[in-house]
Order: sequence, then C-alpha cells, then structure tokens
Amino acid sequence: MNQSIVLQRPPIVLRSRDAERLGQLAEVAAQRHPATADFLAGEVARAEVAPDGAALPGIVCMDSELTFRDESTGKEKHVALVYPPDADVEAGRISVLTPIGAALIGLSVGQSITFETPSGERRSLTVLSVSEPN
Repeated sequence: MNQSIVLQRPPIVLRSRDAERLGQLAEVAAQRHPATADFLAGEVARAEVAPDGAALPGIVCMDSELTFRDESTGKEKHVALVYPPDADVEAGRISVLTPIGAALIGLSVGQSITFETPSGERRSLTVLSVSEPN
C-alpha cells in the first residue's frame, strides 16, 4: 500500500471550522484518493486548532494566497489554497486535496515540510509569504 510519508513535520495551526471541514473532506475522499486523504487526515489530527475568529497572520489557511518554494527545483509559485470544487491549476488555485495542498495547509511563513508523494517522489516546500483570505 503506497501512502504519503511525511519526512519532516513542523507544527501547524488550523481554524476550527477548517479542521472540521478538512477532516470530513479526507473521510469522503478516502476511497478515491486514499494516500492524499490519509495524509490530509493526519495533518488535521496533529494540528493545533485555533478559534474561528482568531487572527492567524502568516499562516496558510483555506482560501489564503501564498508563495512557496519547491526546494527540489528552486522554483517559487504563487497560489491560492482552495477546496476541490474551486480548484483551477491554470489560475493558480490548488486543491487542499492534492499532495502539495495537503502539505501546505497550516504552515507559517518560513516553515518547510518534506513529504513523499503517492508516486514515491520526495518533495520539500517552504512557505515564503501568505496573504489572509478576503
């Protein structure tokens, strides 16, 4: 059974409503995307949960716009992290139900996460900037 393996897990923070919705999303997606759903469920389970109204400056939340660097290529990407129905890769809107999206949720500026994708590729991402959702 091939599962995403997280090799470095920095502390993460999620808003209460996001933690609840992401947990449900992982459960629903378990049949179609087992490795990514399992990875996302693990991230939700280990996250510090903040109240919904809490200001979380510099933390990747749902609908945040962020810039991250892929450490294997050195390339920087500017994206918005969204739920699957709102995803549009060409528009820079990546789903939290992708290995990269699941890895980024809850990270803060300056943090890096190293993980293994469902295909066995090792990836390391560093969050460079985050804008609060509108």
